[in-house]
Amino acid sequence: MLACTTQRLTTGALYPEHTTLSTVGFPLLIINTMDLQKEFWIKNMVCSRCLKVITQELEEMGITVLSLELGKLLVESSKNTNTEVTYKVTKVLHSNDFDIVQSEGEMLVERIKIILIEQLDELPLTLKVKTSEHLSSTLHRDYKALSKLFSSKEKTTIEKYFIKLKIEKVKELIQLKQHSFSDIGYLLDYSSVNHLSRQFKDVVGMSMSDYKNTEKWKRNFYDEII
Repeated sequence: MLACTTQRLTTGALYPEHTTLSTVGFPLLIINTMDLQKEFWIKNMVCSRCLKVITQELEEMGITVLSLELGKLLVESSKNTNTEVTYKVTKVLHSNDFDIVQSEGEMLVERIKIILIEQLDELPLTLKVKTSEHLSSTLHRDYKALSKLFSSKEKTTIEKYFIKLKIEKVKELIQLKQHSFSDIGYLLDYSSVNHLSRQFKDVVGMSMSDYKNTEKWKRNFYDEII
């Protein structure tokens, strides 16, 4: 039997990078899939309206988009193309008023926003655990540290940010004209319609009834909240 050991090629003249040869001369192709993709976290991409546009613009620049979701982009890349890919991604994001997250702290803040927004995707909102516990377990960080980080970066608290998100959802439901105020309170996990009414007026500056009757509805996109 032939002993089959491998030796790494010192030149790419005959075989491409990541190829090794057995001692009997047969090429063994070894591909590290992590070298074929690059991940970007994007600051304040918390609204889905921009996803299609950015995907299209990246593809027009020759970038293969593997996935794009709120705050996170995954594209094809390699050691040879990494610099060019980063340049093109940065250019497209800047043209759409987005920036690439540059630090772990910024990434955590963006992940906090996205987790809270995703909680409002399905109604009724059912919080099986406290928001603080949910964030802590999902991000594997102490909540006090997350809260301090968020406040330092966004100049508001996680709690106040989540309230504003909920109130924007309340506005949306009022405009649909399909639910009573009591129903809306239930859908968004308020203890009572009075609790919802007080919070709505504190944030919006008018009562829910006044907001409904004016029909001069002012809505904020999620990326405009802070």
